[in-house]
Amino acid sequence: MLERNSLTKIRKDVEGCIGKKVILKANKGRKKTTVREGILESAYPSLFVVRICNQYDSTRRVSYTYSDILTETVEVTICDEAQRKIKIS
Repeated sequence: MLERNSLTKIRKDVEGCIGKKVILKANKGRKKTTVREGILESAYPSLFVVRICNQYDSTRRVSYTYSDILTETVEVTICDEAQRKIKIS
């Protein structure tokens, strides 16, 4: 039951940050991690979507589940207007 409450809390935290700039650090396995910066675009009951723009002016959308945050496969850091960084966990 603790896990369900944790997933619910993570989902509410993510839903409260829609439209904000985020930094994603994703663990790809075998000591490979990627760090991306984007905007939290939308949140659904089981996943959330981040829009990423790169230096080549192409837009890409990536999606992750809330359990990815719970299992620490993905670290999400919210950047607010005052340039503070808030980690969702």
